Amino acid sequence: MSSSEAEEKAPVVQEPAGEGAPVETAQAEDHRKTGVSDEVVVEFDHVTKTYTLYKSDKGRLLGVFGIQRPGSYLGTVNANNDLSFTIRRGEAVAFLGRNGAGKSTALKMITGVAHPTKGQVSVGGRVSALLELTAGFDMKLTGRENIGLRGQIMGLTNEEIAELEPKVVEFADLGLYIDQPMRTYSSGMKARLGFGFAVGTDPEILVVDEALSVGDRAFRDKCVKRIREIMMDENVTVLFVSHSSSTVKEFCSRGIVLDHGTQVFDGPIEEAIEFYERNY
Repeated sequence: MSSSEAEEKAPVVQEPAGEGAPVETAQAEDHRKTGVSDEVVVEFDHVTKTYTLYKSDKGRLLGVFGIQRPGSYLGTVNANNDLSFTIRRGEAVAFLGRNGAGKSTALKMITGVAHPTKGQVSVGGRVSALLELTAGFDMKLTGRENIGLRGQIMGLTNEEIAELEPKVVEFADLGLYIDQPMRTYSSGMKARLGFGFAVGTDPEILVVDEALSVGDRAFRDKCVKRIREIMMDENVTVLFVSHSSSTVKEFCSRGIVLDHGTQVFDGPIEEAIEFYERNY
């Protein structure tokens, strides 16, 4: 279906929660944005992402050089199939779908981690992704040194990195470990540093996985508070992945439903939730 052009904040309504599910009796607080620019910041133009599957790493390596050994090649899978949509500056868009629907693959192409097999992905703006928090870190360097390294990878100037560093250090709250090699960090400590970096860069496009769990309860509450602050900035475009209808209804005004890599619905968030719960 085509993307809805309606941008006025829709009233929060009580949608059916699916057969046999309890009916919500209280409305969630509405944090949705009301101001959206006409500027397109994300565009998918007939995008297909195909993965080739092999039985072993050896077969995959040979496949890179075009060598297909008998029995090593399993076939191909379209993680995304002919996706086309546009997202404007200031929009808050939820991606809905079951596990394996293609949500993560689409977001990885927006962040530049993956690239389309066919079609074109256009992104205009600095992207910060709360997906793979520890990607891009060098375990031999200290946490502080990794802030500089990641900043350089993002194309930040030395002045911008110098301004960013104390924000990340304060948010991650790692104490003396910030000057220790990251190979000494626990997985939770690495994620805290990654999260602190992601939310400290003043993103223009924020990609959020709502299922993200970082650290203890107090730190998770701190993360959620910071995400909400960023999401309320009218100039920030938010792409939100969640399985919680109440959460996406609270923050997002539009929903895109994916199924086996194919876009099956794109419209106002209440209608997207109803479509998803009715069909999945």
